[in-house]
Amino acid sequence: MELSTLEPKERAKLETYLRARFGASGLVVKPKGRSKDSAEVYIGDEFVGTLSRDDEDGDVSYFFTMSILEIDLED
Repeated sequence: MELSTLEPKERAKLETYLRARFGASGLVVKPKGRSKDSAEVYIGDEFVGTLSRDDEDGDVSYFFTMSILEIDLED
């Protein structure tokens, strides 16, 4: 996997896609500090995961990684 820069226009498109897919109008894709090859995904003020771009061999794909803590599953 070869990560590459996530441009602002791509982040906006991904944000629109994820909002529609998850039904979360408050979802925001933000740049990740100094890292240009990934972004952070928030719903409201809550961090929910990271987003990365892979353009290995000219095929572009995106990876959304979300960690779920066991404590979050408790009632």
